[in-house]
Formats: sequence, structure tokens, C-alpha cells
Amino acid sequence: MPQPIEVIATVLFAVAVLHTFSVPVFARLAHRGGPHAGFWHLFSEVEAVFGVWAFALIVTMAALSGPATAVNYMDTRNFTEPLFVFVIMVVAASRPILELVGLLVRIVARVLPLPRELATFFVVMALVPLGGSFITEPAAMTLAAILLRDAYFRTSGRAGFKYMTLGVLFVNVSIGGVLTSYAAPPVLMVASTFGWDSTFMVQHFGWRAAVAVCLNAALLTFICRKALMERSVGTGGGVDAPEGADSRPPVPAIVILVHLAFLVAVVLTAHHPAIFLGLLMMFIGFSEAYKRHQNRLLIKEGLMVGFFLAGLVVLGGLQKWWLQDLLGGLEPFVLFWGATALTAITDNAALTYLGSLVEGTNEAWRYMLVAGAVTGGGLTVIANAPNPAGFAILKNHFPDGSISSGRLFLSALGPTLVAAAMFLLPV
Repeated sequence: MPQPIEVIATVLFAVAVLHTFSVPVFARLAHRGGPHAGFWHLFSEVEAVFGVWAFALIVTMAALSGPATAVNYMDTRNFTEPLFVFVIMVVAASRPILELVGLLVRIVARVLPLPRELATFFVVMALVPLGGSFITEPAAMTLAAILLRDAYFRTSGRAGFKYMTLGVLFVNVSIGGVLTSYAAPPVLMVASTFGWDSTFMVQHFGWRAAVAVCLNAALLTFICRKALMERSVGTGGGVDAPEGADSRPPVPAIVILVHLAFLVAVVLTAHHPAIFLGLLMMFIGFSEAYKRHQNRLLIKEGLMVGFFLAGLVVLGGLQKWWLQDLLGGLEPFVLFWGATALTAITDNAALTYLGSLVEGTNEAWRYMLVAGAVTGGGLTVIANAPNPAGFAILKNHFPDGSISSGRLFLSALGPTLVAAAMFLLPV
């Protein structure tokens, strides 16, 4: 039998999930103004949702069992992932890194036998998410979202295009990090337990994911080809500018190299918060010293995303009582679809971690668990740890300054089915 606090945590978790789907309602209330507009604005910030309800859980726990119990529970949570996502967002979104990635995108786009407008969009939607296998998924999400924002999302209207693009982006980032054993959070959680290294990931997951990512990007580019060629969805700036035009002088190569070194160092120390937080302090100092070569650092956005993920850690830590038993009772094929669906309402890393605790599983069961978890990672904002970063960067360019969770879900269904078809391919 579950403990009362576990039941309360599950109820609050369900409320938080429903809250994410209700964000546009709160956004409209906030835009009406009035004495409580600030309160409605807080509830319209999707990045704050799980943090707010996690706070409610801790207050409830303190009231029922005493402050010492609540403090002890918080002390036993692992907040490495929220901290890492915050740091990698700040570093990856810096102007020197963006210029380097933009240059690489344009070089690859020139090689493709497509018009520049189509080739550039395809590369952003395919190669940048696949790059997440090497620089981690949160970094890939941050870079891709900023490239899309500057090149395609700043213009008003075209909500349909934006939702389709966001759906493909979230799915592609979720599956694009499985070429290695360290970049995708749901893979990282189980790699050592299951004995999976990067060679195993490439052989069993990587090539399937790469094909699915390219198919999704190609289909989206084909559907939007007319609008892209007519530039009705482009801004004429950012990576989509004819020559990557920028009003400021280009960033010196030495500054780009230093930023790249910081990015690599953060990725290599992803499991050591004391080190990568120290690197962040050094990075901020260097950025301030060469401020003329910088854009505004995403400190606020990164903190909000970290707050969201930390709330997910706090609430998710008490869902084991129902989730683990549910996973353990499923056959491999059913497990795949069950994991895909459950990922939409739980973080996929938490899902695979709980699955790894189930005893007596075989290799087919393990494959289906992870494959399902990454397949469903684009369906909602909570499905995959990097998703809140994309939300934070792009939400202001959607109607009412918020992203409808329902429309995102519908937009991600198509690319999710493409990913499912590849992972279920009997090869």
C-alpha cells in the first residue's frame, strides 16, 4: 500500500500535468490585466509549473511529517540534471557558439542538391538534433531553437508552421541523442546498469534514429517548401540570411575557440556539478571581459528551465509506487507503446530509471523500454528534459506568448509515429 504522501504527490503530479495543458488559458487571463494579472502570468509560465507544485508538495510534507522530513527528502534528490541543463543552455546559446554552428549549417546546406532556403531548413531540423548525440540533447535543443527563432519564428502569424516545426524539433532532439550512451537523459540513466556503450547504441538505436530524424526533417521541409521558397515564413536573418548577415563584425576565431572549449568541458563534466558550475562562473567572467562579442546570456531562461526540471525531480521522486509495477507487468511490444504514452506524462529519464530497477528483464524488454521512452519524448513539454529549453526560447513567438500543449501533442504525433516505425523495424 502506498504511503499517504505518495498518494498526495501523485495527485499533485497529475494536477501539474493538467496545468501544463492549461497554460494558454492562464496566458489569456494575464493579458486581460487587472489586479491579479501577475498571478495569472506566473501560472502561464510553463517553466514554473512543476516548480510551483513541487513547492506545494514540500509544504504538505512538512505539515504532515515535520520540516525535518521535508528537508531530508530534498537532500536525497539528485539535481545534477537540472543544474546541467541550466549551464549548457547558457554556454551553448552564446553568440560565438551560435556563429560557429550557423557557419557549419551553411556549409552543409551548400553541399545538398536543394535550393538554399530548403537545404538550410532541413539541416537545422536534422543535423543539429543529431549533433545532440555528441554535445548532449539540451545543447542541441538550445542551438536549434535559437536558430529557428532568429531565422523563422520572429515574424508574426504562421502558427501552423511553428507548431509543425516545434513538434518535429522535439521528436528529433529526443531520438537524435541515442547515437551515444551519454547524450540522451533516458539512455544515460540505464546505460551502465544495462551494460550499453556507444557502440551498442549505434548498432541498435543510432542508425534507426538517424533515418527517422532525416525522414521527419525531409517531410516537414517538403510540406513547407512553398512557404520556405517564398520566404513567407522566414525572417531573412540568422542562419537563413543569404550570407549569414550580421550588423556587427564577426566574432574572432580565438573567442569562438575559447567558447567551444568551455562547451566541451561542460559536456565532459556533466556528472560533476561542482566542476561545471565552476566552469560556468569562469565562462560568465570571460563573456563579460569580451562583452562586445556577446549577445545577452540566457541566464533567466536557463534558471526557469532548471526550476521546471527540479520540480519534476521532486514530484517524480514519489511516483515509483505505481509506475514501476506498471512497467514490470508489460510484455516487450506492449511496453514500447506503454513507455511512449507514459513518457508524455512523465519525464522519459525517470521512466527508464524506474524501469531499470525491475528485476529479471531480458534484452528485448530493455530495448523496448528505452526505445519507447525516446520515441515519446516530443509529445509534451515534460516528456524530455531538453523540451523546456525549447519552450523558453520560442514561446514568445507563438500566439498569446505561450505554446498550447494540446497543439504541440497533435503536431508531434506524426513524427512520433515515424520514429516508432523505425524503432520497431524488425532488422
